[in-house]
Amino acid sequence: MFFFITASVSVITTMGIIFTLVADAYKFFLEVPLSEFFSTKLSPLSADPSFGILPLINGTLFTTLIAMLVAVPIGLTAAMYLSEFATERTRRILKPMMELLAGIPTIVYGFFAYSFVTPILMKVIPSLEPKNVLSPGIVMGIMIIPMVASLSEDAMNSVPSAMREGAYGLGATKLEVTFKVVVPAAISGIMASFVLAISRAIGETMIVAIASGSSKNFTFDITHSMQTMTAYIVEFTSGDAASGTTGYYSLYAVGLLLFAFTMIMNLIAQHISHKYKEEY
Repeated sequence: MFFFITASVSVITTMGIIFTLVADAYKFFLEVPLSEFFSTKLSPLSADPSFGILPLINGTLFTTLIAMLVAVPIGLTAAMYLSEFATERTRRILKPMMELLAGIPTIVYGFFAYSFVTPILMKVIPSLEPKNVLSPGIVMGIMIIPMVASLSEDAMNSVPSAMREGAYGLGATKLEVTFKVVVPAAISGIMASFVLAISRAIGETMIVAIASGSSKNFTFDITHSMQTMTAYIVEFTSGDAASGTTGYYSLYAVGLLLFAFTMIMNLIAQHISHKYKEEY
């Protein structure tokens, strides 16, 4: 019974989160129709408030896309190097150093994006605003590199050595073995690492709250400020919306949608892992 209770803690916690989000989001949707919620106009504190979610979804997707464009190629090539090319001594040194990135507080990444990366990018892109989507997207990608690299390397290391030796016996080079044997055999774990990294990027808060600003305009220009779903929640929980108002309950509607996004990403990762998993 004790072990059952401890195993049930995460399930009960998840059910409690879902209940809280659904109950308060229901109060929001009693006041705001879905047609307004899925619109491009978001001005929750104006005299005539509107609660369109599309600007927040737009900002979230752009930061996530930029982050993945940084994390996927760097993380995957780092995993290939650590798994197939690095010596055991080099691997013991580089892997812990790389995984230190995952232990840095995200608020530090946020200040790094705002005070270091953005000024550099403004010299390269003169039209870049002080608060923008490009800078936090890049830094977020750097933050999730360890997740992609570590999970992908574990998947590659699980490929039996006999498959590598068979390819070498046929005259393949180390690079050919990596791309034509190891990566295809480990594709389920690699793809799962990508999807989990996307889920991590979607739920990131402090980097985008500090560096991407709070502009609620629906735009596709990554040099401009945008607001993500998590940044919107941070902004309103600071006291801008009085408890019991429609703006207050909009936090739970946004939170419910964010929860749905991350849950879908995790389910996709599990599906990919099971569907393409190789048994050796």
